[in-house]
Amino acid sequence: MTGAAEIGAAAMPSAVAGREKWVLVVSLGLVFFVLFALFAAILGVLLPNQIQDIDPVGKTATLGIVFAITSVFSTTTTPVSGALSDRTRSRFGRRTPWIVAGSLVGGIATILIPHGGNIFGITAFWLLATVGLNCMLPPITTVVADRFRPSERGMVSGVVGATMTAGLSAGTIFGGLLAAHMFLAYAILGGGVILACTLFVVLNPEPPLPATLVAPPPFRLGSFLRGFWISPREHPDFAWAFFGRFSIYMGYQAILTYLLYILEDHIGLSQADANATIARLSSVTLVALVVSSLLSGWLADRLGRLKPLVFLAGIIMAMAVVAPLVSPNIPGMFGYAVLIGLGYGAFMSVDLALMTRVLPARPEGEEATGKDLGILTTAINIPQILSPALAAVLLNLTGNNYPLLFCLAAVFVVVGAAFVLPIRSVR
Repeated sequence: MTGAAEIGAAAMPSAVAGREKWVLVVSLGLVFFVLFALFAAILGVLLPNQIQDIDPVGKTATLGIVFAITSVFSTTTTPVSGALSDRTRSRFGRRTPWIVAGSLVGGIATILIPHGGNIFGITAFWLLATVGLNCMLPPITTVVADRFRPSERGMVSGVVGATMTAGLSAGTIFGGLLAAHMFLAYAILGGGVILACTLFVVLNPEPPLPATLVAPPPFRLGSFLRGFWISPREHPDFAWAFFGRFSIYMGYQAILTYLLYILEDHIGLSQADANATIARLSSVTLVALVVSSLLSGWLADRLGRLKPLVFLAGIIMAMAVVAPLVSPNIPGMFGYAVLIGLGYGAFMSVDLALMTRVLPARPEGEEATGKDLGILTTAINIPQILSPALAAVLLNLTGNNYPLLFCLAAVFVVVGAAFVLPIRSVR
């Protein structure tokens, strides 16, 4: 048996270098920027606006239900698509078919969302979009482990983290500015994902599979499903990383999902002013997170340490989510915008590098990177189910007690940051 980092290096078809490496880095950044801009615009602005227009009285509960339904499917999709991409053998490689098919299904379904007409139609199209997009997410994430040396993954993770977080802010700005033009907004987002993924696979053709890679055994449903269980006792670092990521996203997602309603019900803005304010807040966050992401990625490679950066990022994120509690006004929300940019930017820039280093060790030639990273991706997707739903229940039971929501979100983030400390295989 060999370590996870060495397995990743051995299983790579070839380590990219020179111009090819930088084309791949930029291409990865573009895809993640567009993809996360889509998620931020839809989840943070467009869907909440659509649901408020249809159901203004029950908006918080309805939004939580819609997110819970769609996230259940996206959560199961990610590890399955990652595992199936490990098994895929085609003239175009393992990951490319999933990236192409997922982007086409997800992009077209996104374009159709405003044509849904009612809650059921909107939910159905968003469900189809999330399934498609989450089919491509683990395969394209696995490219980092497939094609970059372990010593380069901190840099790549920093770039990817910066583009992810920049996409989140840019998408929120985009959604706030185009909230009154739903058909155009969704068309640009869906078309953008299709275009970005098409450029990715054209500019970065997947190399042939390595001769040392063991052919997958015949498909058996029972053994396939059992393969998703990774024992916390045998692989404690993987478990700590999973639950740390899970807890941090539970806190982060609770505030992000209800940001529009926080500005309306907690700060006291009108719907139009709240949309405009979201765009301004996200502009501030964008600057903070890009600087933080790039700096943290550079520090991770320079210092050779990831855990202190993840922990510090979690503490800054906790400070961010309590800023509106300390100052329930516009300056408090701008404080949130700055701190969440700094904290989330730092977290995203080193989180992916940490995840690639805690993957369970496999016998040489056995490939399960896509599946394992897909399992870790569920630590993001499950909070998309639980966090909005639990936040909706909390707000409904307490008469929209947002201060309590801020406090609970901060607790989740701090606990998640602490979970990375027991990891032994990463400094």
